Amino acid sequence: MAMSHITASNVPKIQVEGIQTVPPFTVTDPRQVRRVLAVKEPIRSAIFTGCFNIVLCYNKATEKDSGWVVAGWIKESLARALKEQPLLAGRLRRGEDGHGELEIVSNDSGVRLIEATISMSLKEFLVLEGRDKAETEAEFVFWKNIDEQNPQFSPLFYVQVTNFQCGGYSIGISCSILLADIVIMDKFLQTWAKFQNKMLSKNEGSNLPVFYLPHLKPLNLSLNGTFSSTPIDNFGQTMIFKISKENMILEEESSKKLALLCIEEAEQNFSAKMSLDELILLVKESTNVIKVENCKKNETVNCNLERQFISSCANLKEYAKMSELAFREGNEAISVSCWIGSVSDGFVMGIPSHGEATSEFNIIVTFPCEK
Repeated sequence: MAMSHITASNVPKIQVEGIQTVPPFTVTDPRQVRRVLAVKEPIRSAIFTGCFNIVLCYNKATEKDSGWVVAGWIKESLARALKEQPLLAGRLRRGEDGHGELEIVSNDSGVRLIEATISMSLKEFLVLEGRDKAETEAEFVFWKNIDEQNPQFSPLFYVQVTNFQCGGYSIGISCSILLADIVIMDKFLQTWAKFQNKMLSKNEGSNLPVFYLPHLKPLNLSLNGTFSSTPIDNFGQTMIFKISKENMILEEESSKKLALLCIEEAEQNFSAKMSLDELILLVKESTNVIKVENCKKNETVNCNLERQFISSCANLKEYAKMSELAFREGNEAISVSCWIGSVSDGFVMGIPSHGEATSEFNIIVTFPCEK
């Protein structure tokens, strides 16, 4: 049977079927706090809109497998994984009774889990190309911009499981740019997938998960419009640089100098100059502090780091090893996409690698794709 021609302009819309909140498995005590230290006030609005996105598509692993089953087990496995990284289930707030500097606190408010359907097959989606595919993929992640005035009410992490007509499904993950380092560098997704696999191995062939939506959702209940996603229309192109600390002399503001040098390299790689004169620089100074400042392209680069000590990874997917991510053992994703969205201002992130076997400093440069 011939496949109908589907483009982003006529692709069926996502139908939201259920929304749940997933807190950590146990109460977080003591609370963790991450300060968002602004070098210059006020903090630009892009900090509240920038998000890291992942879409993983899977075929059915067994006859009984489906996105509904996967989402049901995710409710439990994600809660256990959040116990180890409770900041992802926290909220951004202003200290000193709402008038101080920003901070993320692990208050166990939880992440959002969205279950959805789309009236197209996984095969129809996979044959889409270029901008059509990118715009359709954006429907498979849910993101709501953080409320700039009342950030304490906005989730920082979302998971959306979308069921295709064929029985295949996608898992879409999005998180605030302020917490992207946990997902990228601290391997949170790999930890979460291990919990999911362990639970499935213990329950193979048993009853359906407790949180199996088709058994819980009232008939003819539509949630579309009551909980809508912010359109992700500013896609970014990203290049990642790994820099050995052994090959540089750390000095004051060295992270900004490294960022400027990497921006130049990224421009050469993409064969295009960034149209922006100023970007937002995020530097993870420690587990408890992320520094935010503006990075002007025209500042003089006087860094004692030679270009030969910079190595780059092709893209976010390879760098974060997303292709190896399987939420059911042996059933790896057949399609993986990673991107940083809402980057109208551009982002540069400086993230140190932690661990005994590495001494790298990572620079992630993202700037808007030209339309």
